[in-house]
Amino acid sequence: YQSMLTEAWDGPAAIAFSDGVVTGAVIDRNGLRPARYYVTSDDRLILSSEVGVLDVDPAAVLVAGSLGPGQMLLVDPAQGRVLFDDEIKDGFANEKPYRTWIDAETLTLDDLTDGSRVAVAEHVDDGVPLHERQAVHGYFFDDVEESIIPMARDGAAPLASMGTDTPLPCLSENPRSFYDYFNQLFAQVTNPPIDALRESFITSTLLYVGSHGNLLEDARANCRLVRLDTPLLDNAQFEALAGIDRHGFESHLLRAVYPEQAGAHALAQSLAALCEEAGQAVRDGADLIVISDRAVVGEVPIPTLLAVSAVHNHLLRAELRTHADIIVETGDAITPHDFAALVGYSASGIFPYLAHDTIRSLCERGIIGLDADEAIANYNRAIVAGIVSIMSKMGISTMQGYHAAQVFEAVGLADELVREHFAGTVSRIGGLGIDDVQRECDERHARARALSRTPAPDQLPSSGITSWRPLGGEDHLINPVSINLLQRAVREGDDGLFEEYSASIHVPGRTVMLRDLLEFAPANDPVPLSEVEPASEIVKRFNTGAMSYGSISQEAHECLAIAMNRLHGRSNSGEGGEDPAREMPLPNGDSRRSAIKQIASGRFGVTSRYLMSADEIQIKMAQGAKPGEGGHLPGGKVWPWIARARRCTPGVGLISPPPHHDIYSIEDLAEVIFDMKNANPNARISVKLVAEAGVGTIATGVAKGGAHKILISGSNGGTGAAPRDSIYHAGLPLELGLAEAQQTLLRNGLRSRVVLEADGKLMDGRDVAIACLLGAEEFGFATMPLVAMGCLMQRDCQQDTCPVGIATQNCVLRNRFAGKPEYVENFMLMVAEQLRRIMASLGFSTVEEMVGRADCLRQKDDARSWKARLVDLSDLLVVARAEYGRTIEGANSPHSVVSCAPEDTLPQTLDATLLVPYTNDARSALVPQRFHVDIANVNRCVGTLLGSAVTARHAEGLPDETLTIDCTGSGGMSFGAFLPAGITLNIEGEANDFFGKGLSGGIVTVAPHRAATYRPEENIVAGNVAFYGATRGKGFVNGLAGQRFAVRNSGATLVVEGVGNNGCEYMTGGVVLVLGEVGLNFAAGMSGGVAYVYDAEHTLPERCNRDMVDLEAPDRDELNFVRRLIDEHVQRTGSPLGVKLLYRFSDIADDFVKVIPREYKNIMQLTDKLKASGLTHDEAVERAFELRDAS
Repeated sequence: YQSMLTEAWDGPAAIAFSDGVVTGAVIDRNGLRPARYYVTSDDRLILSSEVGVLDVDPAAVLVAGSLGPGQMLLVDPAQGRVLFDDEIKDGFANEKPYRTWIDAETLTLDDLTDGSRVAVAEHVDDGVPLHERQAVHGYFFDDVEESIIPMARDGAAPLASMGTDTPLPCLSENPRSFYDYFNQLFAQVTNPPIDALRESFITSTLLYVGSHGNLLEDARANCRLVRLDTPLLDNAQFEALAGIDRHGFESHLLRAVYPEQAGAHALAQSLAALCEEAGQAVRDGADLIVISDRAVVGEVPIPTLLAVSAVHNHLLRAELRTHADIIVETGDAITPHDFAALVGYSASGIFPYLAHDTIRSLCERGIIGLDADEAIANYNRAIVAGIVSIMSKMGISTMQGYHAAQVFEAVGLADELVREHFAGTVSRIGGLGIDDVQRECDERHARARALSRTPAPDQLPSSGITSWRPLGGEDHLINPVSINLLQRAVREGDDGLFEEYSASIHVPGRTVMLRDLLEFAPANDPVPLSEVEPASEIVKRFNTGAMSYGSISQEAHECLAIAMNRLHGRSNSGEGGEDPAREMPLPNGDSRRSAIKQIASGRFGVTSRYLMSADEIQIKMAQGAKPGEGGHLPGGKVWPWIARARRCTPGVGLISPPPHHDIYSIEDLAEVIFDMKNANPNARISVKLVAEAGVGTIATGVAKGGAHKILISGSNGGTGAAPRDSIYHAGLPLELGLAEAQQTLLRNGLRSRVVLEADGKLMDGRDVAIACLLGAEEFGFATMPLVAMGCLMQRDCQQDTCPVGIATQNCVLRNRFAGKPEYVENFMLMVAEQLRRIMASLGFSTVEEMVGRADCLRQKDDARSWKARLVDLSDLLVVARAEYGRTIEGANSPHSVVSCAPEDTLPQTLDATLLVPYTNDARSALVPQRFHVDIANVNRCVGTLLGSAVTARHAEGLPDETLTIDCTGSGGMSFGAFLPAGITLNIEGEANDFFGKGLSGGIVTVAPHRAATYRPEENIVAGNVAFYGATRGKGFVNGLAGQRFAVRNSGATLVVEGVGNNGCEYMTGGVVLVLGEVGLNFAAGMSGGVAYVYDAEHTLPERCNRDMVDLEAPDRDELNFVRRLIDEHVQRTGSPLGVKLLYRFSDIADDFVKVIPREYKNIMQLTDKLKASGLTHDEAVERAFELRDAS
């Protein structure tokens, strides 16, 4: 009932509330914030985000609990007790006969499909051939081939790769879809994206349409709505809604077209009339407004998104919006982005009639080998999944929450157009007004009509957006000419050819990037080139982008590292881990070690050794080509050597979680930054953000969180695999994000604290110079170094078929790799030399002098595109000054200042003051040492700095249990994080969130205080996200753990007495033994390793996500292994439950269930079979990978 009146609350937040009489607390529906509580014997309830905030006698604790997702509790002094979730909600649910109301009033689409029809069913465009209708609505051959066919055939949104290098819609010389002017926003840092793939049980696609009732008054009439399972409609469903004939419902049809020959202002006039008609219809009682863009000859369709949002905003201003909902019949919506924009601007039901007609035609011609209805159902399913994916990037898990949320930024639309029809949408660079939109619609319509006069009138043209087309397609920065010139330049060391390459990407008058509208405006007299700092110094500011080992081959990955190490720049490991053997220099002195080690949500290969091998640790919050989504490595690229680096199963595709499960807020990010500083005290800590509206505010929080560097990444960066819509429609151009970050940091007096890096299709010295003037002092390159090594931009990286051996793991193809470190070195040095010449002309001797000098840029007016001439970049060129903290040192500095770097707080930690110095002799002599310390929750990251000291001298750790530290109290956040082998940490008390995360061979245990009287197996002892990303070692929890236990465990052995929701999610290796009940969605995305669950209550089958795993009975050997683990659990924690289970083991053995991933099991069985035939282990694994499909 409540969902009909208001959308769900996604959070993340935990809220305490009171009306002065009762007091309570509630947590968001996804459980993204911690809320731990005690109920004590002296009638107190203590709730906070951590345990250990107040000193509480362990003997007085009756209940140690934690609020789960969507749960609440209430303290009622009048009753003298605590009311828990079920009792509270049952009370509200029984206040009114809600179920009776819903059953009587709420309709479904099945209720409506009774043959009702409306005039729209006559299809005013029935006489217009399909190819003409497609052209009129902006279809291209590419749309059919690359979007519609894959979705109709496979039921999933298609993947693409290598980013985009074509003009922004507002800079293009060609008409573009109106949807393309809207870029998706996404969550980074301030709240997490939602994992719609593995945590689909929290997502909902339901929408209700009709006249929505009074939120403040419960009534049966509030239920008089039609329930839509998804916003996508087929023909019968649309006609049933459009022609609804039920009591309390009335529809009204609006035609979103304008006359072709109506002249100037026709679109504006038709739009105004459309809005007025909609308003009057609602006043007259209509509660379903139906908008159709079907057009006949002589009519031009109004872009559906414009029509929908215009009507929506008009009804809002008229205070009529909740009295009616909007249903659309659209011909111009093709991709998930298009439909997401329609829902985001308030369309509730969408019938994509032209896409469906196209699919029917394709099926009739045999191009899609399916029945038309099945193909249309596949297409609708792919679109709905795509919308869910897009909304989840923003941290929204229900379609109701996304509906009318307008979480987009307009790029290239005029302020007055946005204020009138898209109120509240961010738009920063101006662009097309309503008459300009009409001009573009007219141009598209004229081209469509001209198609009939061509030799192939039924052949749609290619847009050239994905693949370069020399005639009529969109311009590409990276085309055969530029590729040839660059590769010749770097191979021959020819500066002249490099200048030709540079000229080929900066064609006068052509506008692809926003920076193509800028030119240099010297504010100083030129200086001699000899006075400019040398290229050998400048290249030290250069980095290569994060390309994982797995997305590219070993040869390409190491080639980049060798080149950048020679230049004293930095290569980036990406998120796929790195072979420790690369830490050793080659005989000729070259180093294959990546100086920057990336930490992404998947934590692939992130061990204490991996972190200690870094000069810089980069925390990737988002990726330019697919912000808000996890990395994606298709199973065909997970060869055995990649699986070893990532600690996963060969042949099983890998998808990183969209969020870091230890970063749900800016405070969490500050904790992770602190964790990384402990894990490697000598490394610089950087945070990678993607340009979007508000990135400046996020950058300010990152600076306050103690990061040394912030990377702003543009939306057009490359990728090995990403949804096509993400590449083209998510994130913003680098220039917008970089300028906002620079200006916001300066206004807050924080710019001097951090280094600012930029990346996003930086291609030559001019690009670097503009980025520098906008505020960057370091620069990242990814696509162009690949081209320098031989990349031909085939744009099929996800297929593992790279013809030049770069984006592949196939050994035959890798043998074709002909790249050399010298090619990458030459590229970097040529960029630096070109930058030097620009610096000299602008009067700068050093890069530092140049940083942030936006006054040396101005907008030029030579663009060939009429749309580009409407863009206003003046906001990018503001030189900000400190508005806060003006008296702080360096407040007005436009670049980083060493003396203003974040304060080093490590010397004050428990590790630095006690654990490291006290264990020095034992670590040096390798003799066992055991001692006791008292801890409190303010002692964060206990053991991690000690672990880094161990790893620095012993890369694989110490002998088992060389150091044993017994702790009493409340363990702070990240207790035992990245603990290497040889260290054992025991807690007598309780642990907070992130206990044992990144465990790297050590042992951590937690058990209640010996004075505690509660039963551990019924109470929370460890917080959320324990053992996240563990790679090796052991963990024992004498009690319950919170949500997301052992997410991405890839090698540790863990024992716990019960877990919350999403346990063992994304697990790829190791063993987990759960001696009690599990929460919902257990083992979602689990692709490796084994879990054993003591399922005495037989709840596991309904709580386990079985998409990838099977439930089996353990065999005798496995039961013996389980028994040994329980015995060790008892020895280490004194678990009463463990003692009981051991005593009764023979009687309860049948209640243990083995959870094992299917593909993992198949690979393991095939490997064992091949080993038995005489192959070595490595040979058997590789052969099993090759035979996996046949098996």
